[in-house]
Amino acid sequence: MQHAVIMAGGSGTRLWPLSRAARPKQLLDVVAEEGAAGEEQGAHSLLAEAFDRLRAVLPAEQIWVCTAAGYADAVRAVLPDLAAHRLVLEPVARDTANAVGLAAALVADVDPDAELAVVSADHVIRPVARFAAALRTAYAVLAARPRALVTLGVTPTAPATGFGYVQKGAPTEVPGAAEAAAFKEKPDRATAEAYLASGSYVWNSGMFVWRARTVLDALAEHLPETAAGLARIVGAPAGAQRDTVLAEVFPTLPKISVDYAVLEPAATEPGRVVVVDLDVDWLDVGSWPALAHTLPVDDAGNATRGLTVLADSAGNVVLSDDPDHLVALVGVRDSVVVHTADVTMVCPVADAERVKQLLAAVEERFGRRFS
Repeated sequence: MQHAVIMAGGSGTRLWPLSRAARPKQLLDVVAEEGAAGEEQGAHSLLAEAFDRLRAVLPAEQIWVCTAAGYADAVRAVLPDLAAHRLVLEPVARDTANAVGLAAALVADVDPDAELAVVSADHVIRPVARFAAALRTAYAVLAARPRALVTLGVTPTAPATGFGYVQKGAPTEVPGAAEAAAFKEKPDRATAEAYLASGSYVWNSGMFVWRARTVLDALAEHLPETAAGLARIVGAPAGAQRDTVLAEVFPTLPKISVDYAVLEPAATEPGRVVVVDLDVDWLDVGSWPALAHTLPVDDAGNATRGLTVLADSAGNVVLSDDPDHLVALVGVRDSVVVHTADVTMVCPVADAERVKQLLAAVEERFGRRFS
């Protein structure tokens, strides 16, 4: 049976102060409904969008969410259609190899032959119909190659230096899928331009499709400590006993990404890793300038949400989550202004990547009070 798991455990520190430890970015209602660009109505969360996107392919019963244990109640509130037993809770963060492995182990426990898509809650992907078609292609690859590890590669639209890349090799027997020749780290500008010009590289979306048992076998081969720990966890009876073992074992697992632990070693084996084209508008919502693309924009290029008035101002990102608090700007250019009940943050758009650094300075002075 086909399943999918949404990875939704990140904290989104680069979207501080709107995103907080107790209210991460994937749970914030900041994404406009598809087709509602420029309108204030219809905002929802990244997680809700990811869930709805998967429902174009799978029933709700076959969709899982992996998140931090502390987000359990918030996730259930955002996703009322998520089945109660489809929530995978990490007691601590141990990077993606362990999160993906835990989800795969729990899915395989209820469906040993499960085919599992691993997608992110951090993305805006449109149109949904193209995403659904790519996901179906990935599942078709598994029908032809049961041991394949399939990655979804986004068709690049610019020489981006902030994404990893996948080099495409020869076409496979499944239309829309190619052999994955190599994984590439985030390149410099010149290299990214060469990748784009070649037409042989796609952005690494961080989304995968494989049989749950296949990824567990790969972990056993390349990361045996994690595989052994996961086996202990699912070996315990579901419920309180399993939760106890999970809390004991999971924090001890080695921190490593699934790319390093599984995909890159497997890519050296011919025919094992396949890349499926994902030709969509893809936005990785990891910073304020990126989030601005999901907000209404006025004629001066100001992206805003909430109660705002801007005079003689252009190129700003302005957000307020207080319905009774007005944010007013005059003569301001290319700045991020974010107001919450306890924090007001201002920075140049060009320095938006430094918000994580700013939060570290805030925590050094005030502890976790504003985190």
